[in-house]
Amino acid sequence: MDSQRSFLVIALALVSFLLWQAWQKDYGPQPSNAPTASSSSAGSNAGSELSSSELQLTTADNEQAVTVTAPSSRIISVTTDVMQIEIDSRGGDIVGLKLLDYEQTKGSNQPYVLMRRQPGFEYVAQSGLMGRDGPDDQRTPRPVYQVAQQHFELTGDSLVVPMQVEQNGLIVEKRFVFSPGQYDVRVEYLVQNQSDEIKTVLPYQHLVQNIDSGESSSMFMPIYRGAAYGSSDERYKKYDFGDMQKKNLLVASQGGWVAMLEHYFVAAWVPDQQSENQLYSLIHGRQGVIGSRANSIDIEPGQSVVISSTFYAGPKNQDNLAKLANGLDLTVDYGFLWFISQPLFWLLTLIQGFVINWGVAIICITIIVKGVMYPLTKIQYESMAKMRNLKPKIEELQARYKDDRQKMGPAMMELYRKEKVNPMGGCLPMLIQMPIFLALYWVFVESVELRHAPFMLWITDLSAKDPLYILPILFGLSMFAMQKLTPMQVTDPLQQKIMMWMPVAFSIFFFWFPSGLVLYWLVSNLISLAQMLYIYKGMEKKGLHTKKA
Repeated sequence: MDSQRSFLVIALALVSFLLWQAWQKDYGPQPSNAPTASSSSAGSNAGSELSSSELQLTTADNEQAVTVTAPSSRIISVTTDVMQIEIDSRGGDIVGLKLLDYEQTKGSNQPYVLMRRQPGFEYVAQSGLMGRDGPDDQRTPRPVYQVAQQHFELTGDSLVVPMQVEQNGLIVEKRFVFSPGQYDVRVEYLVQNQSDEIKTVLPYQHLVQNIDSGESSSMFMPIYRGAAYGSSDERYKKYDFGDMQKKNLLVASQGGWVAMLEHYFVAAWVPDQQSENQLYSLIHGRQGVIGSRANSIDIEPGQSVVISSTFYAGPKNQDNLAKLANGLDLTVDYGFLWFISQPLFWLLTLIQGFVINWGVAIICITIIVKGVMYPLTKIQYESMAKMRNLKPKIEELQARYKDDRQKMGPAMMELYRKEKVNPMGGCLPMLIQMPIFLALYWVFVESVELRHAPFMLWITDLSAKDPLYILPILFGLSMFAMQKLTPMQVTDPLQQKIMMWMPVAFSIFFFWFPSGLVLYWLVSNLISLAQMLYIYKGMEKKGLHTKKA
């Protein structure tokens, strides 16, 4: 095995993984359309299965609900320095949300639309008070809150948007509290019992989204769109629309959170982290729902309570998400190698803070990673050189014991011991390096910081493919140079032709890869070439052949 073969094993492993993901999405087993009557086994189950009849779901598929597009007189608009929000005074739902610091597409000058309610697609955040006396009880229409004005704008240290309704002997004030530069919104209920009897309410909050449209995934850019949750038993678990169709989620947890994810952005509800909550999901028509509800709260006559939760809608910023709830930062999904990806991302952001360019930061972190792994690379190349020098002796043993396989094995091992050669020496370093390569891949794919980030010249978006295909072509040339420097030890003409065309195939394959990833592979190849030249020069001084005779 040589460096070229090692690279191909890593690259092909990555390609195979992506192909498997794409195949599973398109052709893998699909769930049935109807949810079953049993509760979820994911986590600690509590109570009976939740049904849509227990919740006030104001959605496009609810025949008794309001129309999809609410009258303009019912919409309250809120503008902060980072987002624009539309709140429907019926129920106090968030029915529109734009992120002002993120463009919909590169150069469009249009803010990214995260949440919206429109014909054909709905993605909203709902919350309310159910229970026997709650204004959102399913036996009555959802309340229409009274608001002093229709337009609010954040100009100071905070902005409070109060909405009030009086029902069932309760005065309920629903407040949205905004802060500068923040994507998390405090949602509070001040509930006053003006009756002469105990009143019972049950807080809930959930996210509703169509399951049949939205951001698409591909083999080159695998994207998860669906729900996730975190509980006291499990910090982070995906629960996609297919899971919802199979079985409703119902998990008891202290604290916890629920979220809807897309590539770079997340919307999440974080209930009171000190209370006991039930995390739930359901399918309602064409919508998937994931949410949380607390235990019932009794309010004595003449008394008042404050019920609060946090709503987050914005970029997947790990630091901000980690402060809101345990495990919410894991929505930046690095997969099973997250424990490697997170330190690499920290290092990448640290470097970017100095160089102020994400492309330069990618180059720098590649140099650092390749430098740290240099001892393993040296062991790998030296082991390969020793194996090449042993080739004549190995062929001699194979000829001598060609009819006696039982004797050949011990004879080969004795030869390796005598010559102090480890036949796995070329493979083990590569296997150690592979997780780091894959972890870096997920860092580049998942990091919102790279979205629309420019590098230089024609590379204006590191999260998009190279528009001129220059980086993939340079990558192919570097791969060809590696082939020439350490040619494969194959004699079969067909295999030789396959290896000769491999750089061309990979260049074409990388045409669709994000330019940040291709930049990483190109720089990695160039560093490998430099390391190979240096190591081979040192081995030749020791009398070891570095090329096939």
